[in-house]
Amino acid sequence: MHVSRTPAEWLVRRSAMTGRTIGLVPTMGALHRGHASLVERCRAENQVAAVSIFVNPAQFNDAKDLARYPRTLEDDLALLERLGTDEVILPAAQDLYPHGYRFRVEAESLTGAMEGAYRPGFLQGVMTIVLKLLNLVRADRAYFGEKDYQQMRVVTEMAAEFFVPTEIVPCVTLREETGLAESSRNVLLSDAARQRAAVLFRALTAAPTPAEARSMLEAEGLTVDYVEEHWGRRFVAAFLDGVRLIDNVPVPGPNGSGHAALS
Repeated sequence: MHVSRTPAEWLVRRSAMTGRTIGLVPTMGALHRGHASLVERCRAENQVAAVSIFVNPAQFNDAKDLARYPRTLEDDLALLERLGTDEVILPAAQDLYPHGYRFRVEAESLTGAMEGAYRPGFLQGVMTIVLKLLNLVRADRAYFGEKDYQQMRVVTEMAAEFFVPTEIVPCVTLREETGLAESSRNVLLSDAARQRAAVLFRALTAAPTPAEARSMLEAEGLTVDYVEEHWGRRFVAAFLDGVRLIDNVPVPGPNGSGHAALS
């Protein structure tokens, strides 16, 4: 496994890969089973499996949230090596934003609801950094988890709009035994809160309506940003003990795609 710590170092590596298929898993580190499943699929479908680790400051509208985001680089690199990753791209902020945040990607639609409404600038920051990474890595495929479904959809449409040749590959959400979606932020929860967080999945899959799902969550003491339905899916964002958690499943019942299965 080779680690490139600057874009220039990566580009030297990239120039020797002509004719080989390359897959990219973009991450912000704090890797978990969900990330591992993306890397495993990437390895299975490409000759070179690359993973980027970069905590993107442009997608945080709260400096405290950025400072609190878990950083576990040593463990991340050990996991990636065990998974058989070929290339790790580990740039610094000054490398990806050498002149600051002066150029950014805007979207006229898709970003006004849910995460776009509750986290101003978040999806703009996501689109900007993903476009940079796709142009830098020039991968054949890039793998994104469906837990961040709105983000994945925005990235997919952005790549198409800008004629980026990289295929955006959606990957199913992995869950803990309780149904809680695997997330880097789960490590910020106490053991008791992690068990309580299982109500997210129960509310998404069992409540007949978004309003009733919200009531279930609030009854368990969560502070709810939204429960909404779009694209045949039901989405939630809520705070538990100060940690913001998101999830989504196919809309349950006869009008949707059925209950989401644990995976």
